[in-house]
Amino acid sequence: MNQDIALTLLIVGLTLVAFIREWASPDVLSLSILCILVALGLIGMESMAKVFSNEAPLTIAALFVIGGALEKSGAVNQIGRLLEKKVNGGVRTSIFAFSLVATFFSAWMNNTAIVAILMPVVLGFARSKDIAASKLLIPLSYSSILGGCCTLIGTSTNLLVNGSLREMGLAPMSMFELAPVGVPLAIAGIAYMVIFGPRLLPSRSSITGSLDIDYRVVPLHHLLIMDGSALIGKKLLDTPLGSREAGIHILEIRRRGTRLMLPLKEVTVEKNDRFLVALHRRKGGAAKAQELFVNIGAQELSTVDGMVSELVIPSESSLVGKTLAASDFRQRYNCVVLAVHRSGLNITSSMAEIPLDRGDTLLVITAVNNLRSLKETRDFVLTDTLESKTDDMAAEDECLKSIKISWAVLIGVILTVSVTDFLGRMDIGVPAIPIHYASVVGALSLLWMRILTPREAYASIDWQVLLMLYGLLGLGMAMQGTGTAEWLAKCMVDITGHYVAPKILPYVLLWVVYLFTSLLTEVLSNNATAVMLVPIVVGLAENLGVDSRPFIITITVAASCAFALPMGYQTHMMVYGPGGYKFSDYIRMGIPLNLIIWLVTCSLVPLIWHF
Repeated sequence: MNQDIALTLLIVGLTLVAFIREWASPDVLSLSILCILVALGLIGMESMAKVFSNEAPLTIAALFVIGGALEKSGAVNQIGRLLEKKVNGGVRTSIFAFSLVATFFSAWMNNTAIVAILMPVVLGFARSKDIAASKLLIPLSYSSILGGCCTLIGTSTNLLVNGSLREMGLAPMSMFELAPVGVPLAIAGIAYMVIFGPRLLPSRSSITGSLDIDYRVVPLHHLLIMDGSALIGKKLLDTPLGSREAGIHILEIRRRGTRLMLPLKEVTVEKNDRFLVALHRRKGGAAKAQELFVNIGAQELSTVDGMVSELVIPSESSLVGKTLAASDFRQRYNCVVLAVHRSGLNITSSMAEIPLDRGDTLLVITAVNNLRSLKETRDFVLTDTLESKTDDMAAEDECLKSIKISWAVLIGVILTVSVTDFLGRMDIGVPAIPIHYASVVGALSLLWMRILTPREAYASIDWQVLLMLYGLLGLGMAMQGTGTAEWLAKCMVDITGHYVAPKILPYVLLWVVYLFTSLLTEVLSNNATAVMLVPIVVGLAENLGVDSRPFIITITVAASCAFALPMGYQTHMMVYGPGGYKFSDYIRMGIPLNLIIWLVTCSLVPLIWHF
């Protein structure tokens, strides 16, 4: 081991600790690691620039735009709503139906987007059929992962591995190269969830149910403080209108036509102040509207539809690490928080000073017409479906047109890449069109046809993921350039070779590589895991004198298949709060599935991709 290898291993160890301990956001960590590698001379300045020429992040960005068009058009949501009407309500039937839809769509779209679209549908379905949402949400998350293993564009991990292969001068993957193993995995995974899910999954209510919220519809009252009101000149929180004990929740204050952006404790009531309030209390017992308004000298101007809803905080939310007080939550989002659900616990007191974390679920009161604004902030994953009722036939036709064009563009990208790749392999003079070019052309065509505006296209891209990928590519480059990957591969071969016959050594190492990748991706970013292991398994194959393809396919699958821990994949955290799950629920349901996927993958891969 030379100095460069030792330094690279040190950086790899530092990377693992930083990601596991979450010292910073993944994109900040990854780019910082890239800069450290350059500063230590493990990759050159020119190599740092080369990182940003990799095709994988560009492809992923373009596919985010295409997925954004499908999401905006409501293509996936329509299928989900159709299932809600057609499925009879049996637990096994429901698991099968929603798992099948999630698996299919996640083969073509971003997994996180699929879960975000289908989760409100699943929750509404569970409420209407009187099924515990916890029976359906983990299968939804797991299915999105399984579907992503079926195609090249199924996950960012697949595309990142493909980009690494091109950088190393190896043959890239075709669009459906993963399908021979991905489809059997999806079938096995869905079968496991349908057969064993009803028994292994808990029957647990969401935060709404666990806090005994008997009704979710809440009228919101617009009040005008009249001349002569006893409240005028008093601190708001010292008046009956500021009483949370009576179930009075203030969403908005307007003074002289302008919203008052002050904490409630700093507000002194003035004549003609306008308040938007909800009267809601767990298990009932809230103040009576008309009686309260007469007593405080307020006139009710109008009412609007309000509701009790749940908002999930994703990892990219700007609220992560902030408190409700510091973020001016009420003023900024027009919501009042009733409770925070975290790690199986409901927090209902001293909420304002608790730093929020990814996966937290907020129980809020808000106006129904505010849901769309909340979704557009990208700070939340909604658990209620946005209704789009319209009597405008032209608008409905335009929506249908957008769905058809979005699907046509995606199918066009897939066919272009697949057909030209096939014809190129036959040496008939047709050049293979790479996935990054086809994806960019597809995304641009959606902009030219005005299916998306440029602003919507930029908003649909997960920039944190892209920046993280660029930083991680530098780590993979350092491992290959310094000889660290080759050194680790040789150590693995030497150690395992002492206990295993040479004839079966590649097969044994394939099982070991999958297990190591699976364990690592449970606690580390799946993209980080794949980038670090690709050069190692290529070196491993060279040391064994066998084809590297079986190892590459294995780590591509294993890097995405993390089922045993809620932090193993972002979609697990999205369903964690709404499903009322505990840490142990993922372990009980996920470990058997991890074992099944391990068994199926390592049995099939050597039969399809020979050593």
